[in-house]
Amino acid sequence: MTDTSETPLGRRTVLIATGATAAALAVGAAAPEAPTTDTADATPVAAAAVCTLTKELTEGPYYLDGALVRADVTEGKAGIPLKLALTVVDDDTCAPLSGALVEIWHSDALGEYSGFVGNNGHSEPDDGTFLRGGVLSGTDGVAHLTTIYPGWYRGRCVHIHVKVHTGVTLTSDGSFTGGREIHTGQLFINETITAAVAKLSPYSTNTVTRTTLAQDSIYDDGGAASGLLTLTALGSTTSSGYTGTLTLGVETS
Repeated sequence: MTDTSETPLGRRTVLIATGATAAALAVGAAAPEAPTTDTADATPVAAAAVCTLTKELTEGPYYLDGALVRADVTEGKAGIPLKLALTVVDDDTCAPLSGALVEIWHSDALGEYSGFVGNNGHSEPDDGTFLRGGVLSGTDGVAHLTTIYPGWYRGRCVHIHVKVHTGVTLTSDGSFTGGREIHTGQLFINETITAAVAKLSPYSTNTVTRTTLAQDSIYDDGGAASGLLTLTALGSTTSSGYTGTLTLGVETS
């Protein structure tokens, strides 16, 4: 399962900032009537005081329309916990953007995407929805999502796909429609952490040779400016999991 179509798009840019400064965004109230940020969640939020331009990335070959609007996308999939706090801000002002739908999708521990299981050489049940979904950002611009640490597939390093939509309408089947797609990108993870995760089950049973961050054809070693998450351990062991933070500055007009 090689992401052959994943090449950088033109030069339309987005801003990405990490929690490198003390001016972190505070966690506020969630947008009503839809899954949003959990205000009781202690996940650290990335700061928006430092903004760095970076280009968008293609959605790749494994995107599916009709993702569910939900904060937890795991569906019982085995893997190391990963809690994401993705902050969306306006690229002109760095002001938080509330009510934006932040959608993610990625492979499971064996490198298989829902809807495409078998492309990475492993046989498992496929419901077409696991590890896919999105949530509306709160008034603080933060979208909290619960997932598992991604696996890897042939030709790509560990990564998470992300889209940001504005003006969506929630549907009765738990999905969304309409709106405007304002960002498409990918999130990456520190190689040292990935190497430690790869030694643990079920990741260690992935039969495909792992492509490292340095070997990846998409990641350009630009750090946070290229989508590298800031990870914080949830406990004293790798199996306890991590939180991942990043601030995405998007073009709203």
